[in-house]
Amino acid sequence: MNLVNLESVSHAYGPKPLLSDVSLGIEAGERIGVVGRNGGGKTTLMSVIAGDLRPDSGRVTHTRGLRIGFLSQHDALEPAATVREIVLGGLAEHEWAGDQGIRDILTNLVGDLDLDSRAADLSGGERRRTALAKLLIDDHDLIMLDEPTNHLDIEAIAWLAGHLAGRKSALVVVTHDRWFLDAVSTRTWEVVDGRVERYEGGYAAYVLAKAERARIAQAAEERRQNLMRKEIAWLRRGPPARTSKPKFRIEAAQALIANEPPARENVELMRFAAARLGKTVYDLEDVTLHAGGPGSGPLVLERCTWQFGPGDRIGLIGVNGSGKSSVLRLLADTIKPDSGRVVRGRTVRLAHLSQELAELDPSRRVLESVEEVRKYLQIGKKEWSASQLLERLGFRGDAQWKVIGDLSGGERRRLQLLRLLMDDPNVLLLDEPTNDLDIETLNELEDLLDGWPGTLVLVSHDRYFLERVTDRCVALLGDGRLSLLPGGVEEYLQRRAAGTALTARVAGGGTAAGAGEAPATAASATSASAPEKAGGGAAGAGELSAKEERELRKELNRLERQLDKLAGQEARLHAAMAEAASDYARLGALDAELRELTAQKDTIEAEWLEVADRLGD
Repeated sequence: MNLVNLESVSHAYGPKPLLSDVSLGIEAGERIGVVGRNGGGKTTLMSVIAGDLRPDSGRVTHTRGLRIGFLSQHDALEPAATVREIVLGGLAEHEWAGDQGIRDILTNLVGDLDLDSRAADLSGGERRRTALAKLLIDDHDLIMLDEPTNHLDIEAIAWLAGHLAGRKSALVVVTHDRWFLDAVSTRTWEVVDGRVERYEGGYAAYVLAKAERARIAQAAEERRQNLMRKEIAWLRRGPPARTSKPKFRIEAAQALIANEPPARENVELMRFAAARLGKTVYDLEDVTLHAGGPGSGPLVLERCTWQFGPGDRIGLIGVNGSGKSSVLRLLADTIKPDSGRVVRGRTVRLAHLSQELAELDPSRRVLESVEEVRKYLQIGKKEWSASQLLERLGFRGDAQWKVIGDLSGGERRRLQLLRLLMDDPNVLLLDEPTNDLDIETLNELEDLLDGWPGTLVLVSHDRYFLERVTDRCVALLGDGRLSLLPGGVEEYLQRRAAGTALTARVAGGGTAAGAGEAPATAASATSASAPEKAGGGAAGAGELSAKEERELRKELNRLERQLDKLAGQEARLHAAMAEAASDYARLGALDAELRELTAQKDTIEAEWLEVADRLGD
């Protein structure tokens, strides 16, 4: 049954047409993800569909009695109303307490709130979660959500995806969270240049189909195609679920990535990072830290020892309030530990993107504010001008000459991030860098970070971005330790669901160590036979004897032979995957085999780096 129809709808704000002669429909049970550039018309489309905005021309029709639940970006909660009144309305306690579905919504969205709190006393994030809970408790034929994952942590986002996938309601959702799009969407709409382009499947399917259309038409600009090939290559190397949904032919898209290298040359980047940083980046030694200062606020770390090495790319995960931002501030030296010490490498050149917007001169122009930091920047093997990098992060044409005082919050954040990168740091601490970035800009940022050599510590609730730009995940599980998660976000969610908050022990004697335990590094923790590190670098007490050097060289040769063998196996797997392009079951099995091979290769590469470092090669 058709719920909503748009016929030849057009709408503009000023001279800019956001929707131009758009015709489309929404069927019962459809789940549609809406993507596009910021300011491109996504929210306008949502408002038109919901009936909140009358278009300049065209017709919008709803089926009789249609019940729409619309979560816009701005709530309209009554300030004097309590959370209980807003979410539960007139339901008696025995009515909602006996309903498993309602209890589930309350627990996962407002479980940390006092139900008798007034809306006026809530933070922006708490108000947002309250409005979302109210919407989900009510019955709707069509649910419309504009950026629903804002202010939700990874665990809550995973729950929301499962909840929406299990509902019978039709769904239209605008979000920049690509993992969430893949988890909930069966179709994707892209709002671009006043049109709405439609694709079957979620985000992964959309990327493949868009690449196929671009290849057939041969109309896409070359650099954007390169970004898309890199995106597809990463998607193919990820979990098989990412490529199981497309219903269209994908053989043509396979040709785009037949010879596509990995998104990052990790060994080369680690070598370069080690040359820039030396052996020590950050060593946490027996550190105790409370979020509110010594002995005040939640306990974040308790007698924790950890090492951040050169070239580490670490995603820091935890529920809201677990202390992730506090750990970044500890590394940035803006707060001090209660006890213990933080050893910082002498060559560290730090850039810290916090959640607060830095003070910028409102009278300056965008390009001037970047060029005053640096006019050119070398990323990987290419030099970029300030203007070119601004364009990559969404400041195109005249936007580079806008006055900073006229920028939106999202634009100011992008500008702040670019100014940090232009200062050529070798350590990046990023706290929620994806806020207010559209998918196209996220792709550009990921590509920039792929060629950036240094140590990266990232806090983000954007699961796709986190998995895409980092190599390892570390979690704050409430036990005062940093816990290494070999299984990444999925392991974190499983451990949270199981209620296990014990720190994971890892091979080679490493752990996310508490007092008296051997320190772990992100590099050594993956390797069972990697030599232990001390003080952030490779073990190497004094000069090597001739016998020790011979043994190490034999070990180096053995590891190189293993890497050559694995490279051959990897090439054969890629060839097999190309042949099985239309056999999804076979592709899934090959993908799983490739991931296992890649993990084995990463482990051996880490061992090789350790041995080479000891030899001084």
